[in-house]
Amino acid sequence: MNPSPTTLLRPDLRGFAGYRSARSSMAGGDTWLNANESAWPNPADDDARVRRYPDPQPSALRALMATRYGCRPEQVLVGRGSDEGIDLLVRAFCRPGGDAVVVTPPTFGMYEVCARLHGARVVAVPLVDGERGFACDFDEVGNAALAAGARLVFLCSPGNPVGSRLSLAAIESLALRLRGRALVVVDEAYIEYSEGASAVSLIGRQRNVVVLRTLSKAHALAGARIGCVVADAELVEVLQRCQSPYPVPAPCAELACRALDDAAWSDTLGHIAMTVAERTRMGRAISTLPQVRRVYPSSANFLLVRFADAAAVLERLLGAGIVVRDMRGYPGLGDALRITIGTPDQNDRVIAQLAALEAVA
Repeated sequence: MNPSPTTLLRPDLRGFAGYRSARSSMAGGDTWLNANESAWPNPADDDARVRRYPDPQPSALRALMATRYGCRPEQVLVGRGSDEGIDLLVRAFCRPGGDAVVVTPPTFGMYEVCARLHGARVVAVPLVDGERGFACDFDEVGNAALAAGARLVFLCSPGNPVGSRLSLAAIESLALRLRGRALVVVDEAYIEYSEGASAVSLIGRQRNVVVLRTLSKAHALAGARIGCVVADAELVEVLQRCQSPYPVPAPCAELACRALDDAAWSDTLGHIAMTVAERTRMGRAISTLPQVRRVYPSSANFLLVRFADAAAVLERLLGAGIVVRDMRGYPGLGDALRITIGTPDQNDRVIAQLAALEAVA
């Protein structure tokens, strides 16, 4: 039996209809006087694009995302980056003070932030730092989820900040084990930089698999704040009832549509290939420096690096105007920095600064 993931919804929300906006309940017409919008455009809005409220779920954007991600439009919920998807899932499936989520630190901090703000318990199953990088102990994750009665398990693949990719077979086995008990949420913010299939391919077989995607990374639209949840169509319908009325500004939706068309995607593929090549080059170059303890293998657009003196490295890079991410506050990463892969020139500057630090050490 493969039950609908909506059976895991908070009991008090099972009959919840949400807010029906004027735009979502509109049925034709050419004189729209139903949403209390201004009858005149703002002078700053030259083509009057934003006088009207936007489509709550832009159909053209959903269709393009579905094509790009290999699913149906009704399986896509567009939102403000993938962060909104995380928050929606926690609010819809976890009772404040009652239900739990499972996370695998070191990982993206918003899973825990959203859970704590909502009053959900957080159960941590740390990643295992091994010879091939950080790995997920799927057996222990399943044990922890069942013991805690968790409603959500958050997995990041490729992981942030660790860069490692998770096995689809292992994700599917976990989802099968937790079927009817919990949703397995796979955050694929960086998947364009990795090889292999997306967990979207599992949704047809395992209805409790949920995938988060974003246009902020490979598609270079971080400022537009566009992402989506890809999931079973029934679950998407439920999440939409829990979403704010107008989550996606019209100009951002239009920009996203242009970014997802074939011409833009061709350019994006070129940038992805360059990033992957630079990731390899930079990893090899800095791994030989005495200050570097370890460069972790990465399937994302960054490298996680352990240093003998991370504070000194950070100070050196900042002094040269190079800003990297300080990871020392993350569990088990007290000596680590995360370095985003930039242009070849930017990467050369990082390599030069690290080499110069060694020369004066």
